[in-house]
Amino acid sequence: MDELKPIPRKRKPNQTGAFLAGIIGVIIGALLVWILTPTDKLPQNNSVLNNDKQPSQQEQVNFDIHTDITDIVDQVANTVVGVTNLQTVKDIWSSDEMTRETGTGSGVIYKKENGKAYIVSNHHVVENAEILEITFDDGTKAEGRLVGSDMWTDLAVIEIDDDSVENVAAFGNSDLLKRGETVIAIGNPLGLGFSGSVTVGVVSGKDRSIPIDFNHDGRVDWHADVLQTDAAINPGNSGGALINLAGELIGINSMKISQETVEGIGLAIPINLAAPIIDKLERYGEVVRPTMGVTLIDLSSIPAQQQVVLNLPNDVKEGVVVNEIVPNSPADVAGVKRYDVVIEMDGERITDMITLRKHLYNEKEVGDTMTMKVYREGKLVEINMTLEDGTTF
Repeated sequence: MDELKPIPRKRKPNQTGAFLAGIIGVIIGALLVWILTPTDKLPQNNSVLNNDKQPSQQEQVNFDIHTDITDIVDQVANTVVGVTNLQTVKDIWSSDEMTRETGTGSGVIYKKENGKAYIVSNHHVVENAEILEITFDDGTKAEGRLVGSDMWTDLAVIEIDDDSVENVAAFGNSDLLKRGETVIAIGNPLGLGFSGSVTVGVVSGKDRSIPIDFNHDGRVDWHADVLQTDAAINPGNSGGALINLAGELIGINSMKISQETVEGIGLAIPINLAAPIIDKLERYGEVVRPTMGVTLIDLSSIPAQQQVVLNLPNDVKEGVVVNEIVPNSPADVAGVKRYDVVIEMDGERITDMITLRKHLYNEKEVGDTMTMKVYREGKLVEINMTLEDGTTF
């Protein structure tokens, strides 16, 4: 009888080895999938070089941007021109004379009529010019003729042939402006190299009164009524346009406060003040203003010991003293006397020559009757006079 052999026992598989084998299988499978997958199905990255080792082409999207400001600039930019002041000067090394540029500014075309076009600019831009060269927005040039200018309001009118004029600026209403309202300044800051420059800001203030010394003697001769804006206005912008969002001309840029500690203060002549002056310059070549026929001195500039001669009441500290009277002038006819101290005109208080000049020039016309109150030898006297045209007070 054969001997029975024991049945062999099944060995329990090693669990750790099976787990490792599974992990290896997954990795091998993933590698096979990556190798066999076509490359054109993989995510593309535009920053990765293609097979030709050249940067892939990016699609360029073009946008035509339109805003209220860009539309307004397109509409009015060609009404703003450059104004170059040319004068004859002598060569310091010889007796030869030559014509050269003495300054540049800006101007605004506001009228086109009967083959002519008219430009408003600043008096200080055209002052003493022998030749005025006008440069249009597209670079075209023309010769300008000065129609007239006015020192007190710093305004001037220039005439040109209208051959190159396509558009004119429309006047707005500067009285309706509000603080914070957006405005656009267009001009040629720093010369024609920056022609047609556009700056944007707001109306910072209205009815600003700026002192001006015309003869540079250190004394204030006039107070200009202006608009204040933070739109950048630099030398060369003078005479340029200040535009509202309706595309209307609401100011003539005139000057800039230029101090190290002051930034963002630009000034412009309100168009409502400029319009009647522009009209007079265009029609008459000058602004004819009424005159009394006197020379004057501010009371405040007379030493106290000399004021004793005037015999004024103790409470009278301000006014204007009549120094001389022109024979047969309105003042002479009305009975004005030397050393009369003017304190009131038409019910308006007169404190100095600036307030007197502003009342006379801004409120009165040639032929008007004016009522004036003066102190004469300590007594208050009322005088009526009819104003005539002239070039002095």
